[in-house]
Order: sequence, then C-alpha cells, then structure tokens
Amino acid sequence: MTPGRRSSTFTRLLRHGFTDPAAAERLLSAAELAGLRDDPVLLEALGATADPDLALHGLVRLLEAQPAPTARRELLDTLTASKPLRDRLLGVLGASAALADHLARHAGDWQALVTYEPRDLHPGVAEFERGLAEATDPVTLRVAYRRCLLSIAARDVCGTIDVAQTAAELADLATATLRAALGIARAAAPDDAALCRLAVIAMGKCGGHELNYVSDVDVIFVGEAVEGADEGKALRAATRLASHMMRICSETTVEGSIWPVDANLRPEGRNGPLVRTLSSHLAYYQRWAKTWEFQALLKARPVAGDVELGEEYVTALEPLVWQAAERENFVADVQKMRRRVVENIPVAEVERELKLGPGGLRDVEFAVQLLQLVHGRADASLRSGTTLAALQALAAGGYVGRTDAAQLEAAYRFLRSMEHRIQLYRLRRTHLVPEDEADQRRLGRSLGLRTDPVGELNREWKRHAAVVRRLHEKIFYRPLLDAVAQLAPGEARLSPEAARARLVALGYADPAAALRHLEALASGVTRKAAIQRTLLPVLLGWFADSADPDAGLLNFRKVSDALGKTPWYLRLLRDEGAAAENLARVLSAGRLAPDLLMRAPEAVALLGDSDGGGLRPRSRAHLEQEILAAVGRAEGGEQAVTAARGVRRRELFRIAAADIVGSYGTEAQPVEADQGALVDRVGGAVSDLTAATLAGTLRAVVREGWGDTLPTRFAVIGMGRFGGHELGYGSDADVLFVHEPQEGVGEREAAEAAGRVVAEMRRLLQVPSSDPPLLIDADLRPEGKSGPLVRTLKSYEAYYRRWSLVWESQALLRAEPVAGDEDLGRRFIELIDPLRYPEQGLSEEAVREIRRLKARMESERLPRGADPKLHTKIGPGGLSDVEWTVQLLQMRHGWQEPGLRTTRTRQALAAAREAGLVSAEDAATLDEAWVLATRVRGAVMLVRGRAGDTFPSDPRELAAVGRYLGYGPGHVGDMLDAYRRTARRARGVVEELFYGA
Repeated sequence: MTPGRRSSTFTRLLRHGFTDPAAAERLLSAAELAGLRDDPVLLEALGATADPDLALHGLVRLLEAQPAPTARRELLDTLTASKPLRDRLLGVLGASAALADHLARHAGDWQALVTYEPRDLHPGVAEFERGLAEATDPVTLRVAYRRCLLSIAARDVCGTIDVAQTAAELADLATATLRAALGIARAAAPDDAALCRLAVIAMGKCGGHELNYVSDVDVIFVGEAVEGADEGKALRAATRLASHMMRICSETTVEGSIWPVDANLRPEGRNGPLVRTLSSHLAYYQRWAKTWEFQALLKARPVAGDVELGEEYVTALEPLVWQAAERENFVADVQKMRRRVVENIPVAEVERELKLGPGGLRDVEFAVQLLQLVHGRADASLRSGTTLAALQALAAGGYVGRTDAAQLEAAYRFLRSMEHRIQLYRLRRTHLVPEDEADQRRLGRSLGLRTDPVGELNREWKRHAAVVRRLHEKIFYRPLLDAVAQLAPGEARLSPEAARARLVALGYADPAAALRHLEALASGVTRKAAIQRTLLPVLLGWFADSADPDAGLLNFRKVSDALGKTPWYLRLLRDEGAAAENLARVLSAGRLAPDLLMRAPEAVALLGDSDGGGLRPRSRAHLEQEILAAVGRAEGGEQAVTAARGVRRRELFRIAAADIVGSYGTEAQPVEADQGALVDRVGGAVSDLTAATLAGTLRAVVREGWGDTLPTRFAVIGMGRFGGHELGYGSDADVLFVHEPQEGVGEREAAEAAGRVVAEMRRLLQVPSSDPPLLIDADLRPEGKSGPLVRTLKSYEAYYRRWSLVWESQALLRAEPVAGDEDLGRRFIELIDPLRYPEQGLSEEAVREIRRLKARMESERLPRGADPKLHTKIGPGGLSDVEWTVQLLQMRHGWQEPGLRTTRTRQALAAAREAGLVSAEDAATLDEAWVLATRVRGAVMLVRGRAGDTFPSDPRELAAVGRYLGYGPGHVGDMLDAYRRTARRARGVVEELFYGA
C-alpha cells in the first residue's frame, strides 16, 4: 500500500464521519470484508450511521461470528444487494453497542432485518407474540425479545417510524413479553393456574403506550378465584404466578435481563399484597387513595392474563379517576406535585437530567395529566393514556392554546428521541445526557445533526428544555385568559365551567371572582391589556404556588388599577426579570405587605432592581438623613411627622418584601439558607427605621414648639426588642425618656418642656392616617405606669441608687440610646452599667428573685385557652425562656466578660459560648429555638396583618405561615411538630441553665 493511497483512504474515511480512520482502515482490510474494502456504497452507508466507527466494528464482529464461510458470504451478498437491510443493519450497529453484542452472540438474528414487507413496517402485539412464540424459558425469552427489539430499533434509526410509534411498538413488545412470561409461569405451575383468574394491568409508560427502550414496566395485578375455589388459596396461587412472571422478566441470566417489572404502584405500595381482588382494589381507591394514585390510573390498561377481569378492573375504577378533582385534598396534592422534586437528583446531574430536571419530560407529562384530571370528567375526548394524544386532544378542545401545544409537542418529541437514543446505545436505564464528547457526537448524529453534532445537540436540547420550562406553568393559565378576553372569534376556548374547574384545581377558592379579575385585567385591545395577557399566565402560577392565590390575584388587580396609567409599571413587570415574581410573592404571602403597598403603590418600583438592591435594607444613617431632610422641608409639626411616617411605611414595605422573597425564594434568588441572618436583618432594619422615625419626630416637635433649641437636653433610650435591635413588624417601641436642663433653665421649665415633647411625639406618631401608627411604650420606666414619663438624669440616678429592683436591672440590659442628645444618652448608659453588669455578679438572693419572677410570669401571663407548647413568647422553649436564660448569664458574668455586654440576644449567647459558660450544643439549641420563634411571630404578622404570639387557627393563614417557614402544601402538621420539638429541646437547656435543675 503506497503512502499516497493510504492518505487518500484516510481522508475519505474522515469525510465519511470516522473519528479513528487508522483503526477503520485496519478493519476494512480484514479478511471478512475482502472485496468490499473500497466499496463506495458500503462507505456511504457506514457514513450515514450515528457512529461509523462503531458500525464498522460491529459489522466485522458479526461477520466473524458467522458459523461458516457460506453464511458469511450470504450476509455480505445481501448487504451489498439490499439497501433496506444495509441501512437497517448498519444503522443499528452504529447506534447500539448492546445490540451489536447480541448479534455477535446470535449470528443468525440479522435475518430478522431482511424482510421488508408492509406488515413489517408497523407490527402490533400479535406480530410480537408470534416472534416470542418459541420461547419456553427465561433464556430463550430474552433472545427472542432482543430479536424483536432489533427490528424496532432498525425502524427507529432509519426513520421508518417516529418517536411516538417507536414508543408504542416498545409497549406492544412489552405486552407480548408479559403474556409470554405469564404463559411460562402458568406452564410451570398448572395447579396454581387452575385455581385463579389473574389479570395484569400495565401502568406508567407501558400502560400509556409510550415505553422507553429500557424502563421499569409498571404493573398492577388483579386476582379472583375460579368458580368453586377458595378465595384465600386462589389469591396465594395468583401471587405465586405473578411473582414468577416478574422474576422471568427481571432476573439476570446468561442473556442478561429484559427489564424490571415494578408492582409498587399497587394499593399500599410495597407494603400491600401483590395481588388483590377487584373488590379489594375498589375499596382501597374509594377510601384511601391519594391524588397521585388516580393520576397513575390515567394510564391503566389490561395487557395480559384474564382479559375479561382486566376490563372489569378498568371499567370499575375509571369513574373514580375522573372524580379525583373533587376530592378534599386535591388542590393541596396538586400543589405538592407541581413543586418539582429535584432534591434527590445529585447537584452535578440536575443540568443533565432529561426526565426530572427543569424543562424535562416530567414537566410535560405532569402538566398534561393534571389538565386531564381537571377537565376529563366533563370531556371524554381527553381520556387518553398517551401523553401526545392527550396533548392533541387538550389543544383541540381549547384547554391548551394551539401554539403552546405545538411547541410542547415538538419539545417532548425531541427530548424523548434523545432519551431513546441514549438508552439504545447500551440498553441501560438512564435519563442523563452523557458528558463525553464522543457520546454526544453519536447522539447528535443519531438525531440527524451532522454539521456540528455536539454543538447543535446542546443548542437544540437547551432550546427545547427552555420552551418546556417557559410553557409548563403558562399552559394552565393562558386558556383562562383566552376564555375571558375572547379576542379571536372561532378559536376553541374554555367554557366558563371548565375555566372555573381549572381555577379550583389550582387552588383558587373563589373561581368566579378570579375570572372577573382576569376579565377586568386582560380584556380589550389596548396595549395595557396585551401586556397583562403576557404577564398573567406566569403570575397566576406564582399566585397558585402560595397559600392564598385569590388574595394574590385580587391584590394584583388593585395595584394594577392604581398604577395602570403610569407608563413604567407594566413595563417594569414585563422587562425586569425579578420584578414580576417578587411582586407575585409579596401580593400572595399575606396581608401586611400588600396593605403597605396599597397605601403607596409606587413602591412596586423597589421590586425591580436587577441586582436586588431595591430590597436591600437602608442604613440608619441613610434613613435619618432622608427623614430629617423631609422634616426640614415641612411647614409644620404634623406635616413633618406625616412625611416621616410616609418614609417609615415605604421602608417597612421594603423590609417585608425582602423578608418574603428571601423566605420563599425565587428563580433568581434561592431561599435564604441562614435563617438567623434573615432574622437579624429584619430585626436590625425595623429597629433602625424606628430609631430614624423617632429622631425625625423629635426634630419636628422641637422645631414646632421651640425653634432650634429645646430648654433641656433630651434623649430617647431604646428598651426591650427596640434596644436589642430585634423589633418585629408589629412591635411597639419600648423606650425611656431622659432629659437634663440646659444651663440657666429651671428644672420646672425643663420638665414641662420635656413632658410636652413626649406627649406630642406620642400623639403625632398615632394620628389616624394611611400610614401605620408607631406606638411608644414607656412602661419600663421607674415606677412603671405610676411614674413620670420623663425624668432627669439625676432623678434616674437617685431612683436606681435607692429603689431599683432586680427586674429593672434586668430590663436595663437592653437599654441603648436611639435618638436625641448623644452625650446625654452616653452618660445614661454609664449610669446604668453598674446596675446591669454588677461587680462580682448577682447575689444568690437576686438569682432566686429572677427565677421566681420568671415562674410567676409563665403561670399568670399565658392567655386563656392558648396551647403553651405553641406560644412563641412565654411558652416552654419560647422567646422568654431563651432571653431570660441569656440575661441571667449577662448579669452574673457581664462584669468580667466584655462580650456579654451587648443588648442583642444572639450576640450575648454567642459570647457566652465563647466564654465557656454554655456548651456549643446548648447554645445552638437555644439559638435555633429563638430564631424559629422570632420567625413564627414575623410570619404571623406578615400573614394576618396584626401581631400574634401563637400560630393562627385559620387553616389558610396557618398554611401561609408554613409556606413562609419553608413547608409545602399539606405539611402544616410537620411545621407544628418541628416547632414543638425545637421548643422542647430548648426548654430542657433552660431547665438546666436558668433554673439549675
């Protein structure tokens, strides 16, 4: 062989798609291919396969396996003379290493690809049964099965049948195989066969006539005794037959296995009997079955055994399937199923998952099945077990938009084709797109992508997955808008009854009102209505993901009505990716945030910053600067405080919206993993906002009454949660007021001025208006409600020196200046430090007094009828337990541990852990309980719009609290159990650390 000749062949092989031309040359030179080495027809045919190197290697192995030279010559002659055989055989060899192995072991099976008559183009169950007829045991059944599979794969890779026909033929082959396996089992146990009637019901993809190359075949068994036989004995006999049939298909032999037969979709799953009578099946589905079980029954189809019994099973259960949408828990079950479960997919595999990943096959199948369950009762045309047939019926009936249906069908066909070709290569059950470039190249070429197989494959795959991801939610809602907008006469559209049924299924409690809102938002030919029709399908899905979809839609209509004429509002929602989802979450998460927004709808703009900066809490300095500037521009005290309260309302909305988005998570921003950080952020932001509001109000009151200078220095000291930077949305501002007369001013004049300031601040911050009031609570002052609202620094000093009780020293642990004269505030702190951090710590008598006060509070302050185990403030393991425990540590050890000298509970607890006063485990237990209790109180305020210390009793409000805390539909019980468990552990630590038990 001359170098030039070799180079020419090498180039030609490259041009025909070989990736290893040197190895291909050696194979072409093999004795088995004598005379065909330079055959252009053979090279052309090899080049047309998915993997020419694999096809050539498989062909040489097949020729080597021929039992005699005459057999080899017959194969070669047929290969060169018959184009159908050449395309089929080489196509299979280039797509499936597993079937090449089969042909190498069973060298005569290539003959199954020779015949090319019309009946061979679309074989059914009967043809496959003839192909399996000679199988008498598991081994011969496997050989016959692979021979039939060879013919399906050949039609598939040559394009004779499309992906839907391929899936149907695979299901028909599975049907024939189950029948053959049951026949073998019956022949092995004739006595058992004589005792019972046994029907095999196909479920899943086999039942739906859309099976993969390698997939579990899901089945359910129904058994009855023959006339005169004992039912118990008959069911035991049927169970033995069913078990043997499953083993025949599933067990590994010298010829491998066929596929696993999975009966876990039966009533009670693995815990239930393998075979039940029809009446037992019926009783289970009538009483115990869950929504997903009725969803599975959509694909039920009798395939083997007693045909009459199988038909009776389907006839008996079919009415129950179509009544599933009326069951009590249907909406909650649907919401759970709609929340895609990807947690079990390893992170590294999520992006390669064709079936379960985002935009995968499961999204299409679920959407179609859900719409069938909702509308199939009233429309029998939708009752197909096959995904594509059902999708086409949904489109024809107007239940899915025709364009959406066409795009979904194209995507589903492409993704199923990928899945088929991936499995065909090794005949292994997988839904992962391969990472290896050679595997991707073969996969791309098998799908007809020849110019740049790898690049084109990934682009097409991502494009189709994106279509599914985009349409998965929209297809539920777009027809609702078409039904109310009625823009295209003659188009099939949802009837009002069908629209209401769909809304109920998706969680809307008042579908008639929801349809009115949709009509108001989306009807007409204006640009505004057109944008709404684009936005609403997605927004409705996000609303349905909440505990109160109706409120979300109503609130959206209110905001849209208020802002509908502003040019930026709909543009913001359409063009800013995060804004629409953020708004949907905020509007459907409860009452507080929407109420704040309705008072000034323009705050919607905060939701649209692409980097999330619009929801980032502003610093105290920034807030003070804005509020003081607004106060400075105002003409009088009331107008000034009104401006300050307006800023406070807007900032409360910002904080609440950020809290909701962080707790719910969005496509752009996952759920905040560190719940403690979220609590700290909310508490710090609300506390800073309150301090800035008080500073502005103080400035306004002083300016209105005295001009620039008050006759007395004046400071506001934050107490309780305010001083601890832990304020919630509904918290009052606990404060102390302190003053000190200016030089030359008499004490009486100074006291009167300070008293007027306090009274006016409290009045102005509670004046009825559209802004939420800020209640100032000064009950922690000396002598409580009996004492003066404001004292001089000297008066505080005299009182604390002579009369102070231990509970007052404890309350002062939270004291921190928040507004007014900074120097006076600093000197107040210097005054109280020896009280709250007493040198040498607390006396034993003081410790006993604190414990006694705590025990009395627990017994006296719990509201009548409240469940103490669920009371977040004074219940066991609640806020009070944790805070009193931490504060006792501060008062006992703060004099010698600087880290304990903080007003913040979590910081003090961390310092106690660092100082060795609390074990790391106990500190973590207390911290977890405190954070959870704080989160629950915040959730209650967000959901109900008013403060509360225990979980709501209203089911929808309780579910909304659960969603905020990360519990999906139907998991309210889990939330309450988790709270009790966390609080119980914390109480155990409190008993030891606080009470010394």
